Amino acid sequence: MVTEQHIWQELAQVADPEIPTLSITEMGIVAAVELDPQRRSVCVKITPTFVGCPAIELIRREIEQRLMRLPLEEVRVEVTYDPPWNSNRLSPRARELLRNFGIAPPPEYAGTDFPLQLLQEAVPCPYCGGTNTVLQTPFGPTLCRALHYCYDCRQTFEQFKPV
Repeated sequence: MVTEQHIWQELAQVADPEIPTLSITEMGIVAAVELDPQRRSVCVKITPTFVGCPAIELIRREIEQRLMRLPLEEVRVEVTYDPPWNSNRLSPRARELLRNFGIAPPPEYAGTDFPLQLLQEAVPCPYCGGTNTVLQTPFGPTLCRALHYCYDCRQTFEQFKPV
């Protein structure tokens, strides 16, 4: 019999398409798992990191394909925006993996409203750890990333945007 733990273990194997060193569970994209063992069905609710995230359909298909390998009759994946995803949902492991991948993790903040002053603070460089950095552009290669420059090691780096 499939348990909720089995479902979460499978979901932990689904990589984020834009940052493949991270799983969707480490990213905090999986909002809920609703398993009905009698009907052998599961509904996985996911919250994209940004509205209009181009990877969400790919993530949905990957979840469906992975979970259909289990003895389940029905697998549903629903996209929800309530509550909206925010960067505080990144796990500590996700933050470390981002850093190791060369992407500065976003700062954590208290509450549910994002404080705008976080955008003006120096971002620690994922390569040298220095804070002598500057935002080059808030528009990185994806909606969820911005480009920064480190004056200490002279490296351009990405930051996962705090939201």
